[in-house]
Amino acid sequence: MTGVVTGLVCAVCGARESITTPLSWLCPNASLSDRHHVLHFESSVEPFRPTDDANPYLAFRRYLAVDSLGESLGLSDAQRISIITSADDAVSRSAGTGFLRTPLARSDELSEALGFSATGGIWVKDETANVGGSHKARHIFTELLHLLMVEAAGRAPWTLTTRPSLAIASCGNAAIAASTLAAAMSWPIAVHVPPTASTAVLATLETLGATIVVCPRRDTDPPGDPCVLRFREAVAAGAIPFGVQGTENAWCLDGGRTIGWEITEDLGHFADRIFVQAGGGALAACVGSSMRIAGVHPKLHAVQTQGCAPLERAWKNAIATGGARNAGPRWNECMWPWEETPSSFADGILDDETYDWISVLDAMADTGGSPVVVSEDHLHRAYDLVRNTGGFNSCATGISGFAGVLAMRDSMSDDERIVVIVSGVSRS
Repeated sequence: MTGVVTGLVCAVCGARESITTPLSWLCPNASLSDRHHVLHFESSVEPFRPTDDANPYLAFRRYLAVDSLGESLGLSDAQRISIITSADDAVSRSAGTGFLRTPLARSDELSEALGFSATGGIWVKDETANVGGSHKARHIFTELLHLLMVEAAGRAPWTLTTRPSLAIASCGNAAIAASTLAAAMSWPIAVHVPPTASTAVLATLETLGATIVVCPRRDTDPPGDPCVLRFREAVAAGAIPFGVQGTENAWCLDGGRTIGWEITEDLGHFADRIFVQAGGGALAACVGSSMRIAGVHPKLHAVQTQGCAPLERAWKNAIATGGARNAGPRWNECMWPWEETPSSFADGILDDETYDWISVLDAMADTGGSPVVVSEDHLHRAYDLVRNTGGFNSCATGISGFAGVLAMRDSMSDDERIVVIVSGVSRS
């Protein structure tokens, strides 16, 4: 089997990185003072023919960049499969569950509550039983596989006993996902959190053995999230980026695509719209790129809140300065940190910047979609409906996509088939 990913290219400056390059997290032109770069994967045109394996990293292995990396480094087909299955087994032993396809099914209760017809309705992609309780581990697992492939090929600049610390900036599901994977591999990890991080999340991180680094804003800090600033400093000092921002580690944009490919297999061309929560934007970016590879084009809607909506601003600015597609070279004109203090019931999508905005804008432009900014009322109504009517045990952040459906319901036909990703198990 030959992988289809041929290389990486920066969506901002056009710099290229070979698929054979180990530890290729960043664009070669990115620096601590200039993070307005992001590597995207380039793939050959291939028919979409996944296998029926229950493990998504095996089912879609041919289309994953990390498998192409392993092949390019000289690892055999059997070696690459063994690395995936061994890592998954370790996660399963440690976390109680490994990586499996997650369910996608029509919610008759939510469809009826919103007045859809028998042929239309709401299909829920439920990520709450995923590793770490959300979709986040899907992204981070390919970062882990990248490290393991490089180690197996003898190309890592460390030994098993001198592995550098992993690092992430997050105070929610991403931190828990990263720490869950790190614990499974006995790999040290530092989690950079704000002073406002919830006690429940901090307790979980402590249980997982993570080192917690509290990051208050300093008077000398530039605009943006101080947790991300401290995280970047840690990476500059030798830590490995292990999060879900493509600007910090492009390989998080690989594994998240398995979610979109599963939707494609289950609904194919029959989905009309997909609503995806968007904080840093990696999930929406991955769903969009996965659909492009699979050759299906439901309208993509990325959902943010009124309390922090840099993506909608970027969308409008991109359209005004040359078009929503290929807006990367216009980063400074389109995307910058949210000036107001972010605030929302859905506190897990309050990223100051939508870091992976370029891919999200491309996908929305390609499919005729658009960003959706929801009110706090939409979020509270969605939370009540998803939990009490739909029966899904999701947190407030995890129902944000469904809040987007509520905001747009009056403009949708009763016969439309709507996919909503529900992600983030409630920990309250």
